[in-house]
Amino acid sequence: MNHKLITRGALALSLFAAGFGAHAATLGQNLIVNGNAEGGVAGWTAFAGVDLFQSVAYGSNWVLPSQPGPVDRGSFLFAGQSSPASAGFQLFDVSNLSSLIATGSASFKLDGYLGGWTSQGDNALVYVSFLDGSNTEIGSATLGPVTPADRGNQTGLLYRQTQGFLPVGTTTINLSLSMERLNSSDNDGYADNLSFVINTAPVPEPESYALMGLGLGLLAVVRRRQRG
Repeated sequence: MNHKLITRGALALSLFAAGFGAHAATLGQNLIVNGNAEGGVAGWTAFAGVDLFQSVAYGSNWVLPSQPGPVDRGSFLFAGQSSPASAGFQLFDVSNLSSLIATGSASFKLDGYLGGWTSQGDNALVYVSFLDGSNTEIGSATLGPVTPADRGNQTGLLYRQTQGFLPVGTTTINLSLSMERLNSSDNDGYADNLSFVINTAPVPEPESYALMGLGLGLLAVVRRRQRG
């Protein structure tokens, strides 16, 4: 099972959000429970028929403390099981932020460290699915994967981030972490220090609007001169 199929499974499982207990969203706070693997795999739910990834200690069997990764990496990271695919998900209830989301002013930042082993293609990916009240996906965001070329064929984890806005109508967010095995008998997709934070999007100051208008005016003048 590849990343694409797993993310489709995440969308299907979101139908049972209430049964799995979606976490209520709080602005400015990392919504991912145990995103740094220090609590084992607590907070993560396995997909039906897919092994849940594992929490392993930094060391010679995985990633050395001296190899690329978070400065504040702690003692553990997430790694895949030996199966071809390992994955888990968390659900966030953002219905309490409906007024903010309705105006398109709820922004998010998704970041963390992803990696793998030497030149092997095993990798990790974070997929965020924004769902409306009918559990229909109305938007998504992806973090990773980090390829062997990105890592210079060296073992380790690299920092990645992406940001944007919650689509208007979002009521639930389904965040999944999946590891894909492409080489050898171990699934060496790695992840650590994952974070998903929702904030109020900054509103431009009046001066910013004035400068924006001035800039557009100058651009129009330049275009007219070019046409002339």
